[in-house]
Amino acid sequence: MYVKEERPETFGSDGSTASSSSNGSSHRGHWGTQIDFILSCVGYAVGLGNIWRFPYLCIRNGGGAFLIPYFTFLFLCGMPLFFMELALGQFSSASPISVWDICPLFKGLGYGMILVSGIVCIYYNIIITWVLYYLGMSFTINDLPWSSCNNKWNTPSCIRSRSYKKYTTNETSYNMTSYANYSGLNGTMQNITGISNITIASVSNKRLTATEEFWQFKALDLSDGIDQPGGIRWELLLCLICSWLIVFLCLIKGIKSSGKVVYVTATVPYIFLLILLIRGLLLPGAADGIKYYITPDFSKLAEFEAQWSI
Repeated sequence: MYVKEERPETFGSDGSTASSSSNGSSHRGHWGTQIDFILSCVGYAVGLGNIWRFPYLCIRNGGGAFLIPYFTFLFLCGMPLFFMELALGQFSSASPISVWDICPLFKGLGYGMILVSGIVCIYYNIIITWVLYYLGMSFTINDLPWSSCNNKWNTPSCIRSRSYKKYTTNETSYNMTSYANYSGLNGTMQNITGISNITIASVSNKRLTATEEFWQFKALDLSDGIDQPGGIRWELLLCLICSWLIVFLCLIKGIKSSGKVVYVTATVPYIFLLILLIRGLLLPGAADGIKYYITPDFSKLAEFEAQWSI
């Protein structure tokens, strides 16, 4: 087995890096400073999932009890694998495929890493597309388009929020006295334009909030089924092109450009998390929500789904 001998990348006293092969020629780009490398690692570990996926998984799989398998797998699998990947990359300064020259038997693993990274890039850019779309739609002098039921895409079953005692549809204003879960509204409405004792089920079998209807009927413009693909959403297509353009600009000069981009991408998630934390703590009933969120349900640990959610 032949292994190409290369000197590992090193950091100089001024924070710069240098790496060269035995013939003195440089083959790959290098980090500008140590902080570029550190922030890149932080950005690799922290992303959108920390904002929306982890809280969802935690509350779905037993609240505080979910932290037991989470930290178990974090210390037994996550951190060792992360360190091994980091060490191999820093030592070899090679691509995910070339690094497995040290053991050709695992070269297929390198191809798998590239395939998974490609899939992640595709679906993450779709998420960024939605983010850009919502960002663009938020620039309005009036109410946000997903905050009311008075838009052309809203249906008669639209409600402003499930927490509202009073809500409005396109046709009629209702005063609720009892309200069950939205998929089975079997409570009773009173004083509906002078008519009393009419069940909610007789008005609609399912109600969606204004936010849900904006997402389904405006942003995605969902069709009736997979057999009806519908047309191109030109606004989303433009946002998708913009998201790929952003990726291109970040990587146009390799780690020389991406190393500077991480100054923003690695710190912004923490800023967002801090803003959401402060906002959440100031909302009415925040203490009850936190208590519900962290109260452990140990019965969930016996379910197979909780383990694979990690």
